[in-house]
Amino acid sequence: MSKKILIWLMVAIFLTTVSPAGAQQPAKIPRIGFLITAPLSAIPARTEAFRQGLQELKYVERENIVIEWRSAEGKLDRLPALATELVHLKVNIIVSAGPQPTRAAKEATTTIPIVMAQDPDPVGNGFVASLAHPGGNITGLATLRPELSGKQLELLKEIIPKLSRVAVFGTSTNPGNVQQRREIELAAGAFGVKLQYLDVVSPKDIETAFRAAGKGRADAVLMMVAGSIATAHRTEIVELAVKSRLPAIYNSAEFVEAGGLMSYATSSTDLFRRAATFVDKILKGRTPADLPVEQPMKFEFIINLKAAKQIGLTIPPNVLVRANRVIR
Repeated sequence: MSKKILIWLMVAIFLTTVSPAGAQQPAKIPRIGFLITAPLSAIPARTEAFRQGLQELKYVERENIVIEWRSAEGKLDRLPALATELVHLKVNIIVSAGPQPTRAAKEATTTIPIVMAQDPDPVGNGFVASLAHPGGNITGLATLRPELSGKQLELLKEIIPKLSRVAVFGTSTNPGNVQQRREIELAAGAFGVKLQYLDVVSPKDIETAFRAAGKGRADAVLMMVAGSIATAHRTEIVELAVKSRLPAIYNSAEFVEAGGLMSYATSSTDLFRRAATFVDKILKGRTPADLPVEQPMKFEFIINLKAAKQIGLTIPPNVLVRANRVIR
């Protein structure tokens, strides 16, 4: 009997020493929501850059941070439900990869911090009060995409000295489209180039736009199409450009890597890597309202000589030497 009493006493002492009140609770692992329109498989370099940025700050996925990846698979109407799902999961931060995901996240929450990995015009889109003082629950990175349009047209003029007509492929429903068109029109006036604007609002418009560019006797194409259409259909776009024998300049490196002629744009991978620094600052106590929106620091000019050869185009040496990367 005394042996049983002794055992019960030992059990009671053990339970007391490891009671929830006295035990050290494990640290809660931060949970980050990542919201994007395009399929994740279409942007591996960007998601890897985001992971790399986190790793540089000592965050390792599934070890001391959890990332809830949510893709609308190219369907914009799925974004609100996905944003709401992330809110219900009580994520610490939502990282939005583009204006449409940012808007969906903004409409889903006014309290969870939102980090824009890329946005062409955060102020114009109504996401922040100003770049220096965002003022709400949103901050992150701007792309300056509209401001780069003039430089893209200039590069087309350099590789095609007799350039007179340019087909501009854009998407009227995309945020920043109006400002981008304005910048291109200003540059076109300076270079004496006539523009043919072709609206691409769905995948079926891509081939139609190339046919229209051919009928309009375009000398080149300036690709403003962005978002899920550009991401999910970039291979089709570059193949049609080659088939149409139209020199084209694109707004992201992925087009050139897929076989396109050239691109001049902000480095998307650099933006996504830097988005991780915002995540780190917010997890350490900073608020989005006090974190200024940052602008691009790295720009890339990439030329694909294989694509040039396919359409019988010679890139002038003075242009070639300025490229950050040449695909041969």
